[in-house]
Amino acid sequence: MTKLTPGDLATGTAEWYRDGLNRHVLYTDGVPYLAEKDGAYWLLDKIACLQLEPKIGAEEFQVWRLQVMDNRSARLVCDDGNATDTVLHSEGIDFTDFPLDDIAIWGNVILLPSEH
Repeated sequence: MTKLTPGDLATGTAEWYRDGLNRHVLYTDGVPYLAEKDGAYWLLDKIACLQLEPKIGAEEFQVWRLQVMDNRSARLVCDDGNATDTVLHSEGIDFTDFPLDDIAIWGNVILLPSEH
């Protein structure tokens, strides 16, 4: 797998897609590109499933950040995107082969910041 660069994600968007696990979740063109290019369907599944948590699903705007450490573990954090960055969810991930050191994904309609 070739290493993805942040420039690869500057896709823009023309279409919206409905998530397969949680039909209430929509996402934009760049999101399936990210998932397919890097095998990151697990990340989309995680975000879509966590929308069922009342505290997360009720939040109008979400910022999901995945930060990959040198040992290939990671931290996934969701906050409300406000100046206070109220954390809605945080979890450690034992291992990932995600190729970027970090990424931000916006939700409820899941999109990459470059698609805004």
